Amino acid sequence: MIEIDVPGVGPFALEHLVLDVNGTIAVGGGLIQGVAEAVEALGAVLHVVAITADTHGTASRLRELLGIDIHVISPGAEGAQKLAFIRELGVQGVVAIGNGANDVDMLGEAALGIAVIGGEGANVAAVIAADVVTTSVLDALAMLAQPARISAALRR
Repeated sequence: MIEIDVPGVGPFALEHLVLDVNGTIAVGGGLIQGVAEAVEALGAVLHVVAITADTHGTASRLRELLGIDIHVISPGAEGAQKLAFIRELGVQGVVAIGNGANDVDMLGEAALGIAVIGGEGANVAAVIAADVVTTSVLDALAMLAQPARISAALRR
């Protein structure tokens, strides 16, 4: 668990990290360099899950590379499926990281939503729905490893 008390916002008790795959932790089906190590380190304090429609057919390979749960959703209504998934986990304990239109609801309802504007860009609505925006998934994961950085971004 990661606990953060953000001045002017309140406390966070994060238990689950839900990662979008395409455009967030992978580009063109390939895992972004450094993600595996960052995810492994965060796995000591958070339950880490990647959620994907498996567009590039890499879900089982990601499961092996990352050693985390991979939740595969069906094509169509992907945003609603992602939202339903974090609701099952309990949104108050979820930090979600994503970049696409199908991440908007998940980013908006998670206790902490982080949008990544990476190599594949980011959907404008996803950026607006997020609590924090980074230009790299590695920066987003580093913020979770050093929670004071999240507090610095969100405090009022």
